[in-house]
Amino acid sequence: MKENRENISWKEVYALNKRALCLWCRECPMLFVSSGLHAVISALIPYLTLYFSARLLDELAGMRRTEVLTQWVIILLASDAAAYLAKALMFRWKEALRATLYYRGEERLSRKMLDMDFASVDDVATHHLLSQIRQRERWSGWGADRIYRHFESMVEEMFRIFGAAALTVSLFRLPVRQEAGWLTLLNSPFCILVLLFLMFGIATLAPYLSTRGEMRVLGHDESMKFGNRIYFFLVSFFQDEKRALDMRTYRQDLFGIRRMEEILDPETGILHEMERDARGKMGGLFMLSAAVSRSFIWFVYLFVCLKAWGGAFGIGSVTQYVGAVMSFSKGLSGVLKVLGEMKVNSDTLKKFFAFLDIPNEMYQGSLTVEKRSDRKYEIEFRNVSFRYPHTENYVLKNVSLKFKVGERLAVVGQNGSGKTTFIKLLCRLYDVTEGEILLNGIDIRKYNYREYRNVFSVVFQDFQLLSVSLLENIAAGSGQEGMERNEGTKRNDGANGDACDREKALQCLRRAGLSEWLDRRPEGLDTILYQNLSEEGVQISGGEAQKIAIARSLYHDAPFMILDEPTAALDPVAEYEIYTRFNEIIGNRTAIYISHRLSSCRFCDEILVFHEGQIVQKGSHEELLADEGGKYSVLWNAQAQYYADGH
Repeated sequence: MKENRENISWKEVYALNKRALCLWCRECPMLFVSSGLHAVISALIPYLTLYFSARLLDELAGMRRTEVLTQWVIILLASDAAAYLAKALMFRWKEALRATLYYRGEERLSRKMLDMDFASVDDVATHHLLSQIRQRERWSGWGADRIYRHFESMVEEMFRIFGAAALTVSLFRLPVRQEAGWLTLLNSPFCILVLLFLMFGIATLAPYLSTRGEMRVLGHDESMKFGNRIYFFLVSFFQDEKRALDMRTYRQDLFGIRRMEEILDPETGILHEMERDARGKMGGLFMLSAAVSRSFIWFVYLFVCLKAWGGAFGIGSVTQYVGAVMSFSKGLSGVLKVLGEMKVNSDTLKKFFAFLDIPNEMYQGSLTVEKRSDRKYEIEFRNVSFRYPHTENYVLKNVSLKFKVGERLAVVGQNGSGKTTFIKLLCRLYDVTEGEILLNGIDIRKYNYREYRNVFSVVFQDFQLLSVSLLENIAAGSGQEGMERNEGTKRNDGANGDACDREKALQCLRRAGLSEWLDRRPEGLDTILYQNLSEEGVQISGGEAQKIAIARSLYHDAPFMILDEPTAALDPVAEYEIYTRFNEIIGNRTAIYISHRLSSCRFCDEILVFHEGQIVQKGSHEELLADEGGKYSVLWNAQAQYYADGH
């Protein structure tokens, strides 16, 4: 077990917890108001009962006056009822707000992911850090959400201490009578100091042992994180409808069940080390913490009962003092326990803030992209080289080319040749390592980032559609200009623009080849896709989804259109339909294709052949095919058996 974790100073513990508390107070201030009030009331309620019960017992053991007893009973019942009513109200208030805590935390992490540079989102280290944060939240409850519990516990324990101190002061002031003999030793300051020493010693030792136990629990973090990852994979593995056919055909369920049994095996499973530690040192620490805490009761009862026997106070006060001293000790132990948990939690908070503090280093630019009705945009790659962060090998090396306005450009090459990286640089998801990319003669890094991105419509190979209406899938978020133009206008369908947008969306769907499919849908553009969020949703095939993605890119109406394997999910008939209507679909845009199907290249004006990060050939289909020793010819001949017409 990895027990030696990074040593975090108390100064850093304070800074991390303060920052987390301030973060939550900004986002949900009323939660801390309600939980603070609930904690104060919860801490003080027991003292009402202790104090008034002590007065009742003193009166019963003494003069037994009916009017006095009645008065104390009425005060006790009224104050008790009022206190519990206030506690119940505060509880409901804070619980209603606490129920949103998880979702607020998830929203915060999601917003950070959406706000990051793509380079950070694409970085494995980012996802590893996020995985660590989520795993600790799931299996041990550590993380930013813990701050709320620490705040509430600290307030409650502090007021428990204040209330106990107020009721305990007289315990040490009231002396044992002189005729009590040897019991007068209890009046000695030394005796009082011994009791206080025991109280503070035990109150400190118990939470210290508990904190050491928690540190050992956190020491199993890596193995538990790995175990959780396997477990949740297997859970999704069994429930994933896309795996159902393979699972039944190849009995993959046996693999899943076997792996699940291996994880849960008490002797060799992923929990084995933690279970063994729970039966050993870790469990021993928690056991000692509980035993030490309970041992203090003996000393309290002995001291209080001896003073009562010596005539220092009446029988009713025994209840008050025992309860108050125990509450004082419990409060002190609680404060120290919270401080210990705060230190343990600081390691997770450090990771949490490391994630939130991931910087956006990509320059956003300030130049406005010229709006041209004639779409006269030119892109030039000038000696562009690129390597991914934290790597030494270049993925692209000395790439130079210029796009002609309105041309159809195909990008081909084997896997790993640099095609996808080329598109990422073109869309400025990454900045080049060397060289520059120019739009109309100006370095793209100087343009406003959002405006430059709106120059491109992209259909990625692994595109995603949402479980919302067809119109929202196509039109919502179609461009920064549209969002700004319609800001403040709330539409039920969530789309940008007015009624003309619906007509535009219909045209794009028909151009993408979905006319017949759309005509069969009585809800038309209001048809809900999939059933994740609505039982009225419809399931669509991969080919239909791909056509909708193409329609979405058409709706965006950008001068450059990038299609990554645009017909991969289409059947041959649908693919032929797309290519025969190619010019109609694309219009006057500049189109860039990434494809493994070289038959699509025949529809393009120029073909770029990538190999090992460089452009090794460039030309038309016929020109490249004529070069029999070239890379394109080799790739074409490898696929020629699938083409009915040869060339």
